[in-house]
Amino acid sequence: MKYGSVRNIKKELLSDNWYSLNRVTFEYQREDGTWETQIREAYDRGNGAVILLYNQKKGSVVLTRQFRMPTYLNGNQDGMMIEACAGILEKGNAEETIKMEVEEETGYKIEGVEKIFESYMSPGSVTEILYFFIGAYDSHMKVSAGGGSAEETENIEVLEMSFSEALNMVQNGEIKDAKTIMLLQWAQLNSLFDQ
Repeated sequence: MKYGSVRNIKKELLSDNWYSLNRVTFEYQREDGTWETQIREAYDRGNGAVILLYNQKKGSVVLTRQFRMPTYLNGNQDGMMIEACAGILEKGNAEETIKMEVEEETGYKIEGVEKIFESYMSPGSVTEILYFFIGAYDSHMKVSAGGGSAEETENIEVLEMSFSEALNMVQNGEIKDAKTIMLLQWAQLNSLFDQ
């Protein structure tokens, strides 16, 4: 028996202050074939991209540290998060967006990036798909100090550390950002660095 179909979708805009929050009412077909009405809220902030910058020769990665208000509101004492470089897609192009974000946030101008996978990060409430990349960096690619966009009130600290140190920071709870943990674990599982 077919189930999991959706019909009669109705959206009500609740907020469009920064991105859009909608209340969605719909009918969902259950496994037994009956239809039930469900109501959910969905936050649409667009899709994004994230990258792990790595240097195999040095055995290092580049991450960022910045203040994140939602984490502060939920118990992160200083609100600071260590993360891989990321951003919301511009004009729908993940590869070009991530190259631009890398230069803006870290000061490295990279050419080649490799998409490794994509993921819904919070599928119960957020529509975003995040595109995951890796990209090699070297000192000659450094064109500025980075730090983010002043227009977007970003105050980003650029961190270069050994891959093993980054993994230890996941282990001891210093890195709590899901996308960053996923990239570091991917790098470990795929032997990006000889260990």
